[in-house]
Amino acid sequence: MARRRAAPIAVALAIALSGCSSGALTPDQPPEPWAAVDTVTIDPLTAYVDARLAAMTLEQKIASLLMVHVGGVSPGPIRGVIDATGVAGVIYMGDNVASAQQLAATTAALSADPGLPVLTAIDQEGGIVARLPDGGPGAATLRTQDPAATLAAFQARAALVASAGVTINFGIVADVTSDRRSFIYSRTLGGDAASASPRVAAAVEGEHGVVFSTLKHFPGHGSVAGDSHSSVPTTAMSADEWRATQAGPFAAGIDAGAEVVMLGHLRYSAVDSAPATLSVVWNQILRDEMGFEGIIVTDDMSMLENSGEAVYSDQAANAVAAIAAGTTLLLYVGPVDVGRVVAAVAAAVRDGRIPMATIDDAAGRLLEVRRDLSDRTGPYVHCGEECRSLVG
Repeated sequence: MARRRAAPIAVALAIALSGCSSGALTPDQPPEPWAAVDTVTIDPLTAYVDARLAAMTLEQKIASLLMVHVGGVSPGPIRGVIDATGVAGVIYMGDNVASAQQLAATTAALSADPGLPVLTAIDQEGGIVARLPDGGPGAATLRTQDPAATLAAFQARAALVASAGVTINFGIVADVTSDRRSFIYSRTLGGDAASASPRVAAAVEGEHGVVFSTLKHFPGHGSVAGDSHSSVPTTAMSADEWRATQAGPFAAGIDAGAEVVMLGHLRYSAVDSAPATLSVVWNQILRDEMGFEGIIVTDDMSMLENSGEAVYSDQAANAVAAIAAGTTLLLYVGPVDVGRVVAAVAAAVRDGRIPMATIDDAAGRLLEVRRDLSDRTGPYVHCGEECRSLVG
């Protein structure tokens, strides 16, 4: 997977001291010297993203903040949804996978624009959560071994995911718990922050440069009772206690270079009454306190709708809240009405509930990631109606 940004281009701009109407030069008169040469550094990636954003409508920008699931192993229906909606990409589940080779062929057929590949993601934790075959040892095994074993396991896992043409692995559980009754226990890399942190960092190191690493489920599922697939698990843990007991593995993974952090549908009531996926506070902690500059993705938004809390039953309202909170990418494994979601978010922008800058920031981050996955470095050329009338 291409992970290197194109080198900035230095362009020399020469500016003459004399005007072009100064008259002809005599044999004894030397040419006027150039007054200065200014070098302007142009980053092709930044220039591309800026131009692409400028050419997108508000609705196109919002659609580009969604990742969806489309069932089946045939690329046709998946490509059809991407082309019709303009979503950022897709998450593969078990119903999409016959083999790594088949999935690679599916992925290769999804991008209409090779200069802007769609994002593809998969849950490949190993152990009990593995969409691809030969998932390797899971956390239940790795937590009992030296961190070097985690490094080796995730190196192999990243190679497998990349061989399937997938760019993002939602695969590193940074939650911690020592409670064997917790549904997340067998998927954690340690019973406390001290034991989990070096293994989380090793997992990120193992995937680095091969696939994008994802830490989940921020701010930490291990401290809450219940399963976020069917409820909004809640804890009264304070922010200080969270920092002391839960934050460490996420900090270690961020420091190791993880590109993605997944927010869980978890409520820390002493920090914010909203679930982390809809929380301005937790987004700010992740960005400002923990220094994370990558992609913030939600856990499957349909889980929130199915939580049993009526206030979160409206798909469109949840999307508005998540984007307003600062989330970069909304994940939908369950059914999603993309048009309704986009329209609701667009209305929130137009009436001032969501600043336009919030949309541009998120859309720009995702465009940059997608463009960086291609081998293209040329400028983005947008041919509008006037242009088409001239060339067509």
